[in-house]
Amino acid sequence: MSEPPVEPSRTELSLLSLFAGWAMTGEVQRRMDGDGFERLRFNDGFVLQHVLAGPLTVSALAERMGVTQQAASKAVADLVRRGVLTRKPAPDDARARLLELTGFGRASVESARAHRAALESELEAEWGVDRVADARALLAEILHRLGGTEAVRQRRVRQLD
Repeated sequence: MSEPPVEPSRTELSLLSLFAGWAMTGEVQRRMDGDGFERLRFNDGFVLQHVLAGPLTVSALAERMGVTQQAASKAVADLVRRGVLTRKPAPDDARARLLELTGFGRASVESARAHRAALESELEAEWGVDRVADARALLAEILHRLGGTEAVRQRRVRQLD
């Protein structure tokens, strides 16, 4: 015997916020695909967020992401292959390579930001600026209460294992 479908309004807040975030992220990705960024995936953002602040080594990336150097190297190799990241020699260490966003990578970040802002504006137009602001404030307060604020500030948001 299977359980009946659950109505979203009766879903636990933690799951509802997760599903809403996934739905919004999926919509942003769909819009980015239309901009020519169809080769990007949601998980790429977990790497890109760390490279945004400036060039870093694979070792530093692994540390920031809380993964092994092998896992970071694998992700980087894939992003280099797809033209999102590039490796350049470090000026102070000939053996080290620094990761940087390519023009395509920078453009993808700008596309994502523009589409997230547009989606938020659409939600404000549909439900009102105050309701959207209240939703943001509540989620920010929950994040703070559960100790996640600093991770967001430092771009140390990582995938769940």
